[in-house]
Amino acid sequence: MADVQGTVADGWEPVRDAFRANLTERGDRGAAVAVYRDGHKVVDLWGGLADPHGDAPWREDTAQVVRSVTKGPAAAVLHLLHQRGRLDLDAPVGTYWPEFKAAGKERVPVRHLLTHRAGLPVLDTPLTPEQAVDGVSGPRAIAAQAPAWEPGTAHGYHAQTYGWLLGELVLRVTGRTLGRWFADEVAGPYGLDIWLGLPAEQAHRVGRIAEVPTPPVPLSRGLRVRPKREVAEAWADPDSLTRRAFGAITPPPDENAPAYLAAGLAGSGGVATARSLARFYAALLGDLDDGTRRLYAPATLTQARTEESVGPDRVLVVGTRFGLGYMLHGPSCPMLGPGSFGHPGRGGSLAFADPETGVAFAYVTNSLQRSVTSDPRAQALVRALRHVATGPRPAP
Repeated sequence: MADVQGTVADGWEPVRDAFRANLTERGDRGAAVAVYRDGHKVVDLWGGLADPHGDAPWREDTAQVVRSVTKGPAAAVLHLLHQRGRLDLDAPVGTYWPEFKAAGKERVPVRHLLTHRAGLPVLDTPLTPEQAVDGVSGPRAIAAQAPAWEPGTAHGYHAQTYGWLLGELVLRVTGRTLGRWFADEVAGPYGLDIWLGLPAEQAHRVGRIAEVPTPPVPLSRGLRVRPKREVAEAWADPDSLTRRAFGAITPPPDENAPAYLAAGLAGSGGVATARSLARFYAALLGDLDDGTRRLYAPATLTQARTEESVGPDRVLVVGTRFGLGYMLHGPSCPMLGPGSFGHPGRGGSLAFADPETGVAFAYVTNSLQRSVTSDPRAQALVRALRHVATGPRPAP
């Protein structure tokens, strides 16, 4: 296993120690973590292998498929369009996308797409991997789909359909794909290695993701918490909303395939470095130390992290909290504190911002373990971060 490389500002060493333990004790094969505080980068670390089953090292510029962490940058596109007066979050989706009005969805507002309240986490006929990336079949299927519940009356995680919903809406409003808009208006100007549609010339930088065993918890650290019976039953039932939501693409796509990475699936197909994800979330909070201006106006920041959905999640079968496009701190996804907002990725990755402490955090991994919202490796880093970030502010 390669040594941990990178930099840590004075006072932030506990994050480095937790990251090293992830690589040596918690099953990480390759990963990176980065932290900003008040616009200054204070942690930038990487280590391990670019391929969990290979031998090439994870390098400083290695990027990684981040699965549902993608949902955070994707949501930013809608918030920025709203901030610029191009999109009304309370207007019916059909105002911009007329075909969406079918099957009783005439009055579904845009905000319900971001808060997982649209009732559209599943497709009656799942898409093939080829259909999922063709840019047409996903939006067409969503437009024709009847909601699984009356929109607005409950929430349930739109694991894969989120990407087609947001992607088609942005295309109808701007004439650009969501990934192109993000590249032109956010990633380029802010110097971010975040792609919602990977260019072919960047493919050589991307590590491979793979499932790896979850190591047992040492007896000295207590018993591993087992999933609730309801959760286990939902995952075991092929007809449950849980299985159908995560199976909206059947059979499962090859997430390392060039076509998948290039498709720009805004719910699950993003590629990023931890460094750039942390910088992105830092820019949501305020200006950066190099003079780059903040992305979100104060009102937009408040809008993004105001609780919109809370309680039992019809798909994840646990209690969840969502703002507009972002998961909020809670028992199912602990972050730094009640005001934190961001998004995990199934299998391990996590990125978020915490306005109260001025912290922006990102952890990406290529080693997929059995987690959806609360991975033990990400949480070990969060605990170390909390130890530092909630005390007196160390100098950057």
